[in-house]
Amino acid sequence: MTPHVVKVGKMIISRYMPVWIVACAIIAYVFPEALHLLQPTTQFWLGLIFFFMGVTLSFPTLVGILRRPKHVVLGAFLKWTIMVGTTLLLANLFFSDNAEIAAGFILAGAVPSGTSANIYALTAGGEVALSITMATLDTFIAPFLTPSLVQIAVGKVVPIAFWPMFWSIIYTVLVPLGLGLLVQWRVKRVAEAIRPHAGVLSQLSLLFVVLSAMTGAAAPLKDHLSVLPVVFFAVILQIIIPMGLGYWCARWLKVGEANARSMLFHVGITNTALATTLAIEHISSLAAVPAVVAVVCNLTIGAIVANWWEAKN
Repeated sequence: MTPHVVKVGKMIISRYMPVWIVACAIIAYVFPEALHLLQPTTQFWLGLIFFFMGVTLSFPTLVGILRRPKHVVLGAFLKWTIMVGTTLLLANLFFSDNAEIAAGFILAGAVPSGTSANIYALTAGGEVALSITMATLDTFIAPFLTPSLVQIAVGKVVPIAFWPMFWSIIYTVLVPLGLGLLVQWRVKRVAEAIRPHAGVLSQLSLLFVVLSAMTGAAAPLKDHLSVLPVVFFAVILQIIIPMGLGYWCARWLKVGEANARSMLFHVGITNTALATTLAIEHISSLAAVPAVVAVVCNLTIGAIVANWWEAKN
């Protein structure tokens, strides 16, 4: 395959990423039986994304951020105040008469930052090391905050066993990230070969996340089509309002442009694949509907914003 063909292929994937995301969601929704083998693979594709992030992560940048944790703490604070506050207001506005939909909607806004936020930070020219560090802190906070917030908001407890989730985080996030860093440190030739293509490989992995998540949630979506229009509208607001507020709050607090872009995606993009799984396992299939809608909207809106900034750069 010639370099020109590779370049054109990467451009088509990156430039039209929102289209591919919607297409994958539709395919998985219409043909879930044909893709049923993908259903249990979501965690693998999420881990692969973190591996590529590890390969591209700059050691000096990461060490510098860990020595100056101010922006990490600020990003986590903005995420859990702006996103959760916006989610609670919208849930009360749109779903006060449907506790199950409200619970799923709140769950979609009260889970850790989505791994796709790291991809979009990379695409948009944000600080990837900051994005990954914020996401790691965010993920360790979530086992305590997520069930508490859902219980307070809708009177339902979402039981999350801490240690199983803890080890899942280790296997999905830290182990692949560590392997990527190890490859970068010990097998430089392999890292140098992967690095130019890490962005598009992460995007391809993200498409498989969409396919696997939507395949598992196709049935509850088909059972509750009547609520979709309102859910779509509320979910779009749930994403764009925190994105805007997160970015402008960061800039108002004198955060640099690259770091502010990372905070925008950290605040606005949540791990909706995790929210879908928790809703189905711990609440109901109806509660999974807003989480599934959020999977598509998160990835699509995030891709649009990231691609806009990439073009602007």
